[in-house]
Amino acid sequence: MTDFETSLDYARSLDRADPLRHFRDQFSVPEDRDGRRNIYVCGNSLGLRPQPAVAIINEVLDDWARLGVEGHIAAKRPWLNYHRHATRGFAMLTGAKENEVVAMNTLTVNLHLMMSSFYRPDATRNKIIIESIAFPSDYFAVASQIRQHGFDPDDCLIEWVPRDDELLHDEDLEALLEKHAGEVALLLLPGVQYYTGQVLDMKKHCQMARDAGCKIGLDLAHAIGNVAIELHDWGADFAAWCTYKYLNSGPGAIGGAFVHSKHLDSDDPELLRGWWGHEESTRFKMARTFTPAEGVDRWALSNPPILSLAPVIASLELFEKAGIDALRKKSTLQTAYLKFLIDQYFTGKVGTLTPMDARGCQLSLVITDSSLDARAVFNTLEAMNVTGDWREPNVIRVAPVPMYNSFEDIHELIERMKTAIRANEKR
Repeated sequence: MTDFETSLDYARSLDRADPLRHFRDQFSVPEDRDGRRNIYVCGNSLGLRPQPAVAIINEVLDDWARLGVEGHIAAKRPWLNYHRHATRGFAMLTGAKENEVVAMNTLTVNLHLMMSSFYRPDATRNKIIIESIAFPSDYFAVASQIRQHGFDPDDCLIEWVPRDDELLHDEDLEALLEKHAGEVALLLLPGVQYYTGQVLDMKKHCQMARDAGCKIGLDLAHAIGNVAIELHDWGADFAAWCTYKYLNSGPGAIGGAFVHSKHLDSDDPELLRGWWGHEESTRFKMARTFTPAEGVDRWALSNPPILSLAPVIASLELFEKAGIDALRKKSTLQTAYLKFLIDQYFTGKVGTLTPMDARGCQLSLVITDSSLDARAVFNTLEAMNVTGDWREPNVIRVAPVPMYNSFEDIHELIERMKTAIRANEKR
């Protein structure tokens, strides 16, 4: 652990030594309010707008105005294969081969598409394991997939429950797999648990799935652009992600998916098909014989929304310049610094739910002092122009993002937390 200091000068010295500090100028920070600059620590929910996104969106708009439909072929970045501009960045951030990743749809749509291929239950193997505190959308998707195959979620949806520390423990997952040996068809697990910020051992879980003879899919919504991922080497069967959190692509932007290369040569007659999954060179012959595209592109259904994809490409170019290893190194330092300041000033009042040995950008802060109204503390922070994230009953999620948050941001966050806590203490 680095020997930190509490002064503002020290925070600024960390910023001066930061090799990634210039990336902050590539993002738009929300406006000042009542003389206070915005402290944005909500990249786990919606990342800030990259400045290059403006130019690339305008490029699409200009090509549309200038070329009309011919933009599919003649645009600066032709729209016919526009989604491939995201391929290299996605592959880099997920540790995948380029033919294993594709930009398409949004997260839950992609989870359904992937489960349509990788959840094929029978009378014996029909159960899916998810974590009991999964994001509701994942729960809804899994339950509906089970019903669609004629099974009952009450029987076939198995929940991995956290312990009293609110964290997920691998021993409990192993016990579930042993209890339901031969019955589990699929594990669908997160890379980073959205509520606690716990980074799960994805590599280990992929091995556990292989040992249990079942498939594994990973929801990387809170992991991509946040932590190091090696999907190909780990042997995950599939993965899906959104891009509007740490990938800074804008609200509701197009997502991505991964399918391991070991599945890419199979001709699955039950694959859900659409014309964008057809081989590109003959796609516009409008034949009724489906010729699957190379790689994971065969899972694509429709042409991608170009205006939604443009900011993704802009952001991925920044990630390629920064490098995930450098971003991860800075993030680890930032969260350690944040934890140090919390322990210095808020012992007995604020704790951290996120395990420090399994963390990404996010720390889930818990108001532990029962005499404090936790929601009132959060509301006061909001009024002081801090953008964080509230979760019932007493958790404030904050995520210093190394691409654009400074150490001075973290210092100022703590200063405002001091004020918010004092303002809500019972006299």
